[in-house]
Amino acid sequence: MRRHLIALCAVSAAVVALAGCGTTEPAATGADSSARSITLTDATGQKVKLDGPAEKVVGTEWNVVESLVSLGVDPVGVADVKGYGTWDTSAPLTNSPKDIGTRGEPSMDTVAALAPDLIVATTDLPASAVKQLRKIAPVLEVRSAKASDQIGQMKENLDLIAEATGTTERAEKVKQSFDAKVTEGRKALADAGLAGRRIAFADGYVAANQVSIRPYTSGSLIGAVNEAIGLKNAWTVKGDADYGLAATDVEGLTGLGDVEFAYIGSEDSDPFKDDLARNAVWKSLPFVKKDTVHRLPDGIWMFGGPLSMQAYVDAVVAALTK
Repeated sequence: MRRHLIALCAVSAAVVALAGCGTTEPAATGADSSARSITLTDATGQKVKLDGPAEKVVGTEWNVVESLVSLGVDPVGVADVKGYGTWDTSAPLTNSPKDIGTRGEPSMDTVAALAPDLIVATTDLPASAVKQLRKIAPVLEVRSAKASDQIGQMKENLDLIAEATGTTERAEKVKQSFDAKVTEGRKALADAGLAGRRIAFADGYVAANQVSIRPYTSGSLIGAVNEAIGLKNAWTVKGDADYGLAATDVEGLTGLGDVEFAYIGSEDSDPFKDDLARNAVWKSLPFVKKDTVHRLPDGIWMFGGPLSMQAYVDAVVAALTK
């Protein structure tokens, strides 16, 4: 799980604002009178010019791959295909894309062999890698995350990718579905008397036999969604400016008090259930004693797009109202 604005300008009536600057013009070749060239401004201020809606698209990060899939675009190349299939099950791949390497270090030769129309990356990808990729095909960078407005950033990224792929109508439907799910979740929690209930979402990992815990503050995407459905974030630690994540240990949980504690594990690791099972501090925590620790289903990508967040709403509402 890596660290994971777009300038606004007028766009044609067929596309949505907020995603970035996009214009469409008749293709210079004139070979297809229906073809339209597209010019976009990405998250770094870079102008991205396309001959028409991109069809052969490579995604270097899982959140952009999820956006492509949710827009009905089958990417021809995906970073760490196996990992995506494990961690992001809300938007499963329906084709068999080429694995282009790791999310932080894509294989340039593999990407070049795919001859893509467009490469979609995030601002987490090293500038040196982006520079190399631009020699292969146009690269559209979206901002990886923004703690001050995670949901807004998620939607901006979707809109920008939709402009590049000619799927703006589909993007509107995806966003409407997400908004409806938030409304549904908020009502379900309110009906159960859980509006304003304090929640602490975290993940954890083991290093040198010590459990490190990563709080998802109100600046995280999960934190923003929790608040959107009427929950209150229990974390008081400060998160980073992009992802809204912080760091603590088991002793750092003692100030949480009576909360709902939620996390998403993996098939290979569950430090809260396994590694802390005999830890005296963990066992003394109010939420452990009251059994309000909720392991949510695997495969919900905490840094994903609208489909992942819809799955999260369903999972957390089900856990809290069971």
